[in-house]
Amino acid sequence: MADATMPAWSVVTPGPLGDGPLRLVEKPVPVPADDELLVRVRACGVCRTDLHVTEGDLPVRRSGVTPGHEVVGEVAGLGAAVRGFTPGERVGVAWLRRTDGTCAYCVRGAENLCPASRYTGWDADGGYAPYTTVPAAFAHRLPADVDDVALAPLLCAGIIGYRALRRAALPPGGRLGLYGFGGSAHLCAQLALAEGATVHVLTRGAAARRLALELGAASARDAYDMPPEPLNSAVLFAPAGELVPVALRALDRGGVLSIAGIHLSDVPALHYESELFYEKEVRSVTSNTRADAREFLALAARHRVRATTHVYPLSRADRALADLAAGRFDGAAVLVDDLS
Repeated sequence: MADATMPAWSVVTPGPLGDGPLRLVEKPVPVPADDELLVRVRACGVCRTDLHVTEGDLPVRRSGVTPGHEVVGEVAGLGAAVRGFTPGERVGVAWLRRTDGTCAYCVRGAENLCPASRYTGWDADGGYAPYTTVPAAFAHRLPADVDDVALAPLLCAGIIGYRALRRAALPPGGRLGLYGFGGSAHLCAQLALAEGATVHVLTRGAAARRLALELGAASARDAYDMPPEPLNSAVLFAPAGELVPVALRALDRGGVLSIAGIHLSDVPALHYESELFYEKEVRSVTSNTRADAREFLALAARHRVRATTHVYPLSRADRALADLAAGRFDGAAVLVDDLS
């Protein structure tokens, strides 16, 4: 594919969606490095992190980057040093793209904290295009019995939701609150329910509340309401710092709040006695490890965790992001290539 080009979405000038920061441009088809795979994109999930990259909530790492890090595709080319993959094989490309493998964090199994970590759709062009690349060591094997569209949201929304759930230290049979109920939360809820939790959903959207109840949540209320019973654990998926004290007040003694997002608006001052006392904890979540991904994909297959999806053509990626920002759909949006 030497010198070949392709249409691809590019964050030309990060800023509000209304200003058109994401534009369809012509880019070279990427050439994989020696340790990388060239991947033909079959489906790419639309993640809120793509919105943060596009609107400039996250600082620019690569000028004109192509977003997208929930990629299901097939191997279209191999770098010279790659072994163990074959052309045509289906693979997944996720947010975590590369780490140094040698720092103290990587050595102790916390590669998500690697200072040299790099990310798909932020440091390198991602899946809002017909082709992308991924280091072979960070490509994911995928279950054979799930279609491309259903799999795509699992590769970030699912994995991050899984890590956030584990960080929330939910006890067996515990009471879990989920604040926000988009692509990640609705997958996290399914796993928690399968493992025996009671799930209460707190979110602003009526459609999202309906979906929560359909999936088996015990209650679904507005984000600022109190749940019907004290929570052992909570996960904040909405990027709204003002919900931190709300969620802390809903926790029982010894409860843990896990904050799942990469971006969060400012957290207001906390009232110690009502929001932090009695050994309540707040924990952040930073990316994920490849072990997280393997564990979650195995559990998702075992428990038949499925994304509620809304398909958009790749040519309307800008519309998909705008609909995500406005909360116009429940579940997750997925792009399917109509440009090549």
